[in-house]
Amino acid sequence: MADRPKVPAADQTLRILTFLAHQRGPVAAQTIASQLDLPRSSVYHLLAAMESHGFVVHLEGDRRWGLGTAAFELAGGYARQEPLARLGRPIVAQLADRAGESAHLAVMTGRDVLYIVEERAPRRPALITDVGVRLPAHLTATGRAMLAALPREQVRALFPDAASLSTQRTGHGPGRPAELRELLRQTRAAGHASEDGEVTLGFRSVGVAVRDHADWPAAAIAVTWPEDAAPDPERLAALAADAAAELSRRIGRR
Repeated sequence: MADRPKVPAADQTLRILTFLAHQRGPVAAQTIASQLDLPRSSVYHLLAAMESHGFVVHLEGDRRWGLGTAAFELAGGYARQEPLARLGRPIVAQLADRAGESAHLAVMTGRDVLYIVEERAPRRPALITDVGVRLPAHLTATGRAMLAALPREQVRALFPDAASLSTQRTGHGPGRPAELRELLRQTRAAGHASEDGEVTLGFRSVGVAVRDHADWPAAAIAVTWPEDAAPDPERLAALAADAAAELSRRIGRR
């Protein structure tokens, strides 16, 4: 076999992205350079190039670097190529059976969630969360579950101002970063995310993050029901948590 051509810049770029993906939050450029044994000047040049393409973000106040929205797009692209959907489909189907309500699986892609599995419960109406649909993450139970599991600095980079939260569907939902932060604080305290009429009036959802081997929110599972059905939301959240834990185990979380 012929020797593969060596491309130092490409190799270093991929090493930096891999390193950032395994951190719990943004880190300093000096930390990247020392941990990867790379020249600091090279790290700054590569980070600047990646920032211009959206693969990393620079938190100027903290002087730290984290993954950008383009990195989330890659993660969503991987999920669309089937592994998460294939592993999650039977789990979501079982969840819908146990809950008696519709269930779905979504991944984060930029500031949106992308639905990759949906299982409609018998005698329940069709939902907007069909496979392939994208919705604003800050409005959905799946999106809030994943955002609550991200480092706070990452959320701040994704939603830095009111303009980034301007997309609304029913006139409800967080409109300022402080409101989103409080909502995510409540989500972490409850152990699951909830949504009430912010995606579609008359429907409610609960969602739980699916975490990978690095404890990163790879996806989220949610249950949605018509508000007049009046099930027990805590029971549905517990069922969703069980399903999310099982999928987390199957994708390698210990």
